[in-house]
Amino acid sequence: MTNILHVDLFINGQWQGAISGGKIEIVNPATEEVVATASQAGRADTEMAIAAARQGLAIWRQVAPWERSAVLRKAARLLAERATDIARRVVLDCGKPITQSLGEVRSAVEIIDWFADEARRISGEVLAGRSMHNRLHTLYEPVGVAAGFTAFNFPIVLPSRKIAAALAAGCSIICRPAEEGSACAAELVRCFSDAGLPAGVINLLTGRPEEISDTILASPVVRKISFTGSVAVGQQLIRRAADSVKKVTMELGGHAPVIVHADADPEKVAAGAVVAKFRNNGQVCVSPTRFFVHHAHGERFTKALVEATARLKIGNGMDPAVDIGPLINRRRLQAMEQMVEKTVEEGGTVVFGGKRPAGLNKGYFFEPTIITNVRDDMSVMQHEPFGPLALITGFATLEEVVERANAVDYGLASYVFTNSLQLAHQTVSALQAGIVTVNGWSGSLAEMPFGGVKYSGYGREGGSLGIFEYLDVKFFNLNFD
Repeated sequence: MTNILHVDLFINGQWQGAISGGKIEIVNPATEEVVATASQAGRADTEMAIAAARQGLAIWRQVAPWERSAVLRKAARLLAERATDIARRVVLDCGKPITQSLGEVRSAVEIIDWFADEARRISGEVLAGRSMHNRLHTLYEPVGVAAGFTAFNFPIVLPSRKIAAALAAGCSIICRPAEEGSACAAELVRCFSDAGLPAGVINLLTGRPEEISDTILASPVVRKISFTGSVAVGQQLIRRAADSVKKVTMELGGHAPVIVHADADPEKVAAGAVVAKFRNNGQVCVSPTRFFVHHAHGERFTKALVEATARLKIGNGMDPAVDIGPLINRRRLQAMEQMVEKTVEEGGTVVFGGKRPAGLNKGYFFEPTIITNVRDDMSVMQHEPFGPLALITGFATLEEVVERANAVDYGLASYVFTNSLQLAHQTVSALQAGIVTVNGWSGSLAEMPFGGVKYSGYGREGGSLGIFEYLDVKFFNLNFD
């Protein structure tokens, strides 16, 4: 049995238990053992965090950009120094294999380091006025107190995107991580606190979301909401945020198409696809899910993907040799079983996986699964699987495949494989997505904007655009007659 860690709330620069004394349990999805508890924040705790963030904002927005940059840089350095321990925490809480967990922490370091630079690059504009005694300026100012709600699948990267951008802009922030990622998020917040942030600038509220989110959304003090999660929850937050006209950023998942054109090498594509598809057991918003393979390569691609998938090792993520850990909880496991069963009933063919792996009697493990003979009208092709399902179908023409790829509500990531520059440009232009990668699988980089279109949300995180989600613009009309 692993020692059970307890995670407190972080409010106004202090770690403290919930006023009610309530706690939630965090279960290791590989062993089904409780490995941590976290304080259950209530309305009173949330109101305290909002008041602290308001006070912190008054201090932090007056800190010079270069000083804010230095604090962020130190936080990134501390996170890098603590990477191994924090990655192990990710494995315990979320099941992600240790190599992938380490990669996530390193990505978060890059994100924070990027926004340390962006803090020093906030610039407005000066225009000549309509007379010789007039100048027109645009200024960017922090939007105010921000709140970030994040999902479990990237418990370090997701809050890092929100925290780093908010702090770089001069905002204070309240973080509410997914229950499963509470202990990971606490270690991230500790890095920022230890880097020298003034009290109240960053606050952490853990526990089930009901009272936390209701109190934050009702507060006129909180001026910005950033959410990563499901469409259904995002829609609720958007409606509630409208009551007090809060600025909103939404990243609501995807159902990424992969288009393998006739001139691509199907074996080469399959070799990369197996890594991208089954990373974090498919619990990735930019995970490739719908594989549209030109009819010339259908059999070759499927055979290569099956062979590569068969070499993956499933097990407890603490083993460095493990490629695939468990799903996050029993609900996700049951959802995968039901999804596969329904797809088979609708005519799909499971050519690999499709069930719980033999010999793993504990944990929420599910085999990487490849399904062929899928049709666009099947439920699994219309709704995000958010799990280890690779769905393979064929196509004949560019016009056909882009129409089918776009025929879902999502528009986050897409992947295109071709040796033709012309065909690459044509496909990229036709796809309705916020992110398109050609001949590769990198859908998220610190220096590039991350976000989608349609039901995948709006606003961007990361890159040079990410900081503007936390800034208001002011028109300054200077007359010096």
